[in-house]
Amino acid sequence: MLRHLSIKDFVIVERIELDFMSGFTVLTGETGAGKSILIDALALTLGERGDASQIRLGCERAEINVTFDINHLPELLHWLNDNDLQGDANSCLMRRIIETSGRSRSYINGHAATLQQLRTAGEYLVAIHSQHAHQSLLQKDVQRELLDAFAGRDDLTRAVKLTYQHWQDCHQRRVAMQHRAAESKDKREQLEWQLQELETLNVTPEEWQALQADHLRLSHVAALLAAADTSMDTLSESEYAALMQINAAKNQLQDLLEFDQQLRSITDLLDSAQIQLQEGIYELKHYRQNLDLDPQLLQGIEQRMSEIHATARKFRVTPEELPHLLDTTIGLLESLDSESDINHLQVLETAAFTSYRSQAEMLSQVRKKAGKELSLQVTAAMQTIAMAGGEFSVSLMPLETGNANGLEQIEFRVAAHLGLPLRPLTKVASGGELSRISLAIQVITSKVNVVPTLIFDEVDVGIGGQVAEIVGLLLKKLGKDRQVLCITHLPQVAATGDQHLHVMKCLNQQEKNMQVVSKMAFLSPQERIEEIARMLGGVNITETTRQHAAEMLQGGAGD
Repeated sequence: MLRHLSIKDFVIVERIELDFMSGFTVLTGETGAGKSILIDALALTLGERGDASQIRLGCERAEINVTFDINHLPELLHWLNDNDLQGDANSCLMRRIIETSGRSRSYINGHAATLQQLRTAGEYLVAIHSQHAHQSLLQKDVQRELLDAFAGRDDLTRAVKLTYQHWQDCHQRRVAMQHRAAESKDKREQLEWQLQELETLNVTPEEWQALQADHLRLSHVAALLAAADTSMDTLSESEYAALMQINAAKNQLQDLLEFDQQLRSITDLLDSAQIQLQEGIYELKHYRQNLDLDPQLLQGIEQRMSEIHATARKFRVTPEELPHLLDTTIGLLESLDSESDINHLQVLETAAFTSYRSQAEMLSQVRKKAGKELSLQVTAAMQTIAMAGGEFSVSLMPLETGNANGLEQIEFRVAAHLGLPLRPLTKVASGGELSRISLAIQVITSKVNVVPTLIFDEVDVGIGGQVAEIVGLLLKKLGKDRQVLCITHLPQVAATGDQHLHVMKCLNQQEKNMQVVSKMAFLSPQERIEEIARMLGGVNITETTRQHAAEMLQGGAGD
């Protein structure tokens, strides 16, 4: 719960140090004294956005420090440890600094923290009910959230949201795939026709290289034959053939070796040349024998090359690129959404819908049970707040199709007096009735909330007299299990508080401009009588008024 609050140079607060206790604490003061400043400062440490306009005039920065006792909040302790934000045992210190430059700094237990981390920690610690809560109660979303909070199944509401989103994701993917499949029908037909032509042609890089080589050879076969014949004649078959000339030269030199051994190296080289020449003549004869002038073979090669060139021109690629185009076409066809892919997504979508429907139906049952209980409790509370005979009901109206919030829309209905039919809250409740019903709902739903500190910011607007006293006792009773703080203008509510914090405006004597500052202090029993008397009687406080105030405090002290 909230233990200590320190505010420095915030709005019209110069410096305030407050220690809080458990139970029901009331905050009172004249209009404009700065009662809501405490709530605003606390909200900043809980992650609300701030700006330089909140810094007290003439100061460089505003600073708020709040200390909470978290001895009974093991989940928060675990969260702090998981995020490396741990501090002193069973204590949580939250700090917020706002500078004139607009820069804002946040800390949890001395560790730098983000606004989101402040908000997350704040959700474990404090619930603030604003003075405009009765107006927001008219919104359907707020009504649903209040019922779900009362039901206490946050896990189920989160599961419904998650499964609904998963179902919608699957649905959108399937629909998108079906659209793509329809749009790609013509493209598929074109690719299939292209694939058929390429597969029929069935050209490979090796075949194309071989065709080019064979065509070049057969196109020049006559010249090749003539060159082979001439070469054969020159090398071995004419009268002065090269082989015969080399052989004669070698024999002549070998006969002279006995006269000069230096000729040995030359004869060895000629011998090697003779061997190489004989190998060349052999290969040339073999080449000549296999070289055939075959017009039909050349015609067949030219026809095949013509088909390949024609196909390449059709698809605007080179003949060398045709095999790659075949692989690309196969890949594109495989990438197009097939009927089996759509069927697979349909199965996933059906499974996702079944999961969502199951979770949503469970939530509907939980809401139905919680709605009956909330209806009974609020109806009972209405009998004590000047709405005797009135009735409150939670209606679950089925939706044609479910949404992320479930299978029904929640509507609060009320009959303000006996004999009146139940009608939507927006149509039947007056301002005063609405504020009373709202307060009853907030108090009842707060009982099931695990947050240890509840703050009510002038939620008793629009009520008075005996009803105000009942409301005060209701909040006091709630304070037995929680720490409850309530800003109020009603003496009947103020008289029921276990502690009384008074807020007042005064002049800062240390400043030349005599700035107005806000002061806060807990009141003694006698000071409480004076404050209650002021709230009862205004400017002129009589002994009778003080006596009345004392009697109210004595009555508010009981259960």
